[in-house]
Amino acid sequence: MFNALIVNKDEETGLASAAVEQISLEQLPAAEVTVAVEYSTVNYKDGLCLSPKGGGLVRKYPHIPGIDFAGTVEASDDARYKPGDKVVLTGWRVGEAHWGGYSQKARVKADWLVPLPAGLDSRQAMAVGTAGLASMLSVMALEDHGVRKDHGPILVTGAAGGVGSVATAILANLGYEVEAVTGRPEAEAYLRGLGASQLVAREELTETVKRPLEGETWAGCIDAVGGAMLARVLGQMKYGASVAAVGLAGGAALPATVIPFLLRGVNLLGIDSVMQPYDNRVRAWARLATDLPMEKLEAMVQPAVLSDLPQLGADILNGQVKGRVVVDVNA
Repeated sequence: MFNALIVNKDEETGLASAAVEQISLEQLPAAEVTVAVEYSTVNYKDGLCLSPKGGGLVRKYPHIPGIDFAGTVEASDDARYKPGDKVVLTGWRVGEAHWGGYSQKARVKADWLVPLPAGLDSRQAMAVGTAGLASMLSVMALEDHGVRKDHGPILVTGAAGGVGSVATAILANLGYEVEAVTGRPEAEAYLRGLGASQLVAREELTETVKRPLEGETWAGCIDAVGGAMLARVLGQMKYGASVAAVGLAGGAALPATVIPFLLRGVNLLGIDSVMQPYDNRVRAWARLATDLPMEKLEAMVQPAVLSDLPQLGADILNGQVKGRVVVDVNA
């Protein structure tokens, strides 16, 4: 028997709630690889899955959330992995449609796993997690579209959150000038510690304007907010600049015009971390191991255990989680 955070649904009220329970290996879903989970983390989707109505993501109950985890292979029916191998999992709707990482053991498809890269341990991998992987994929997308350090400042929205924190640290470490958008004035010292050269108050970018184009300010942007802020930022990009869209904390609607694309050649790059091809995942994890300073990663970490997760799930939905939560599932 082992511990897992189980979300059960009350049939009378139709509402779900989570608690730590003991389950057995026989209760895990059938798949090729069994992993002894060491660490997981808390993402926005985890908050949705832990919410009373499942955020529209949970297909059936009981459910184990946790969209990412790192640990050690315990058993494998796939030749690519053997007992003792260190692995990391992000995406593939694990923790949503499939049981996830809020458990001391998980059984998943071999195709969903990636070998833990040299230079990272399991705890560091989950300090990175899905949010950090999405950040690295965003940086790579900007690079692939020609963004360079001498082109000008890179804007990071939602900078105090998981994606924004890692993106800020990576970009600064690579030598980019980073300007960080946040609605939390108390996060200034934290963001400057990660490498942000300047802070931009969130309210400066949330007010919609009628002009489709404003002054050319940013050479690139990693946007974790979406909505009206993304629309506003598009009109402030330099000619030929690129925006990596990686979140929608500010809403899914995009109240923008096509003018920035037609008159300034702005590129809007969609970043998906869920179904990302294996080779690109491996490439991104290798870059994280070299391009993300470990001391800055550690500065982002908030430790947690399984019993903390119901509250942390609510906190992240309310924008109250700073940096990266690392969940020790065995504590």
